Amino acid sequence: MTVLDFMGKRKLAAVFSSILLVASIVSLATQQLSLGLDFTGGTLIEVGYQQPANLNEIRSTLKAAGYDDAVAQNYGKATDVLVRLAPQEGEKESIANNIVEELNKTSSSEVTLRRVEFVGPQVGDELRDQSGIAMIVALGVMMVYILFRFHFKFSVGAVAALFHDVIITLGFFSVFQIPFDLTVLAAVLAVIGYSLNDTIVVSDRIRENFHEMRKGDAIQIINVSLSQTLGRTLITSITTLLVLVALFVFGGELIKGFSIALMVGVLIGTYSSIYVASNILLAMGICKEDFIHVEAEVMDDRP
Repeated sequence: MTVLDFMGKRKLAAVFSSILLVASIVSLATQQLSLGLDFTGGTLIEVGYQQPANLNEIRSTLKAAGYDDAVAQNYGKATDVLVRLAPQEGEKESIANNIVEELNKTSSSEVTLRRVEFVGPQVGDELRDQSGIAMIVALGVMMVYILFRFHFKFSVGAVAALFHDVIITLGFFSVFQIPFDLTVLAAVLAVIGYSLNDTIVVSDRIRENFHEMRKGDAIQIINVSLSQTLGRTLITSITTLLVLVALFVFGGELIKGFSIALMVGVLIGTYSSIYVASNILLAMGICKEDFIHVEAEVMDDRP
């Protein structure tokens, strides 16, 4: 087996990660996320067509009419369309009538208004707060799990890698102002699980090699461990990305944000499981004595 010198590039990787993190944090602090209607509230308008509706044509019509943030999707049947708008000035009934009028201009069949509802911003605030709590709880539980499963230093490295992945993924959406809705939030939570799974596989191999390898320092042991798991990591990442690319291309407008978040998360998660978590282990002075101490405690507890 060829052992690659991953840790020889650890300083360069640390600089690269620092640049991405700073850029993400600055963007999140200045222009923030472009929150979707799930978080900001807005107007829901259901319209009916006599024939199956062309969603791409509807989106183009709404954009040309000045509703750039409008989201159109089928609602039940192919002839029923739900239009979601960001908060607009004016009465919701007049906005709905204007939408129907614009759609009738480009439709070959008559468009009728079925219902119109307003989702207040209080619901959006609640969703935003709960989603933030969900991510914090998920990270905390994972840190406790790794603490008991491996070692304190592994838990710090894994959680640092998870924060790294989440912040950069959110920063990507902030920099490019891609709408952030509940589907994207679900993707971010999935990124946490994906990255943690990859990090645990690498951490488990590092722990085993610290027990089994009699020669070599921490850098050499980590390089061997990363080289041994590289094939599995790449195959998992590539096959996952192939599915996500298919979702992005053929999944439709509503699932694009979800697939983008996962694609960014998988790429960053693969990188962080190799460099970020391992870099933290070296920075905290991981060594064979850490595992000898654990083995001694286990032996002392035996009858």
